[in-house]
Amino acid sequence: MKSMQHEKENRVPLYAVIDTNVLVSAFLKENSIPRFVINYMYAGKIIPIYNEEIISEYFTVLSRPKFCFPKEAVNIAVNAIQKIGLKIDGINVLDPMPDPKDIVFYAVTLSARKNLETYLITGNIKHFPMETFVVTPRQILDLLEKPI
Repeated sequence: MKSMQHEKENRVPLYAVIDTNVLVSAFLKENSIPRFVINYMYAGKIIPIYNEEIISEYFTVLSRPKFCFPKEAVNIAVNAIQKIGLKIDGINVLDPMPDPKDIVFYAVTLSARKNLETYLITGNIKHFPMETFVVTPRQILDLLEKPI
């Protein structure tokens, strides 16, 4: 009989677009739920989905002087997303959003969902249309840690 730990280790990875606020939170607090999400990404349990605009936003936001994140750490994290992730172009989105900068994350998620079950992980769930695939970091951890 397989153990639950063994089942979790053999689980198919989840595909996800990761909102910038999740990365910021992961950098700010070491033992936080967003950090666990990023650790799952490094472990291959989450395959990040991105496009060039998302990568540019990651670098821009994580490099802001107010955060004081080490440049090397930012480069490692964003380069890892590019190395282990899938680059997918977004589609046109007509849904209005409170923050126009969020549209790209939703557009890339919708585009990826044409071929892959893809989630959008965000700490600002209210900024996006209510869809089952728009989830918080806690919700994605619950999916990853749920017994098969």
